[in-house]
Amino acid sequence: MSNPTYENVHNLFKLSGFHLDREDLCRVAYSFIKEGEDFEKPVGDFLLDWFDSKNFIEMETSGTTGTPKRISVSKQAMVDSALATGDFFDLQPGDKALQCLPVKYVAGKMMLVRAMILGLDLEFVAPSSHPLDNNEIDFDFVAMVPLQAQNSIPELKKVKKLIVGGAAVNKTLEKQLQKLPTQVYETYGMTETITHIAARKLGEKAFTVLPYVTISYDDRNCLVIHAPRISDEVIITNDIVELVNENQFIFLGRMDNVINSGGIKLIPEQIEEKLASKIHQRFFIASKSDNELGEKVVLVIEGEKQELDDSIYEALDKYEKPKELVFVPKFKETTTGKILRKETFQ
Repeated sequence: MSNPTYENVHNLFKLSGFHLDREDLCRVAYSFIKEGEDFEKPVGDFLLDWFDSKNFIEMETSGTTGTPKRISVSKQAMVDSALATGDFFDLQPGDKALQCLPVKYVAGKMMLVRAMILGLDLEFVAPSSHPLDNNEIDFDFVAMVPLQAQNSIPELKKVKKLIVGGAAVNKTLEKQLQKLPTQVYETYGMTETITHIAARKLGEKAFTVLPYVTISYDDRNCLVIHAPRISDEVIITNDIVELVNENQFIFLGRMDNVINSGGIKLIPEQIEEKLASKIHQRFFIASKSDNELGEKVVLVIEGEKQELDDSIYEALDKYEKPKELVFVPKFKETTTGKILRKETFQ
């Protein structure tokens, strides 16, 4: 098929085992909206938007990096993003894929777009925290959030390639997933980049960018993304990175989280990595204002109050060592399981 556009559906595309073309999909969309289950209605809405006369789709950002906002995304840019994913992960027409993410957000929408553009054979289930329960099918390609991956470990042997996004993959989960025969990748991206623009095979440190994407960083050492097929503007992020080369970067942490303690700049994510094997509940590093230091490091742990042995801090520099310990019964989080640090800490 030469240069696919959003008006075409690949002739090998299947939904739940049925070959469907554009007209069929519009009929399916109407029936989903009229008599579908709750999770099918947004799929119907999205399909009708996809095949309408406009060349863009309106969608909402997830709100992890600020207030959720509505943005317009070009349909052709979504097609180009799907093609780049197909190239990067070597997806072939007829490959079996699973859609288990809510279509309300960009990751769920893009799974449908990839299937229609690349000719995948797409099964789809209600989004849940255990998407592979009662599954008998072998899948070539699946996208999940970390919580779904965590809950699917026993069933993941039926998945050839898994991409995990929406929130960071913690060290414990990474170790568990690396033992599987499945090829697992953590993805990097945001709504503005139409899901991922880079992926990191678990076990490797660096993210590698997808085709047609180049990267640089600004004077804050934050990642700058040049993806002309996806965004007319250069995307300046608040993610502090170390560039390995023009195609690879190591994610260090978010600018918004940086702590200035006694004139030393500390990246919470790097302290968290050093503590990951020592603390078995969920936790994060935050800060409080302090008369002497400006800001002091605080360790926030989910669960009941308990005594911690000081030896857990032995890998930390003296500036990184928490000056205060806070226990929170339950962390606040986004639908994808990303911890909302500020809201939790407040």
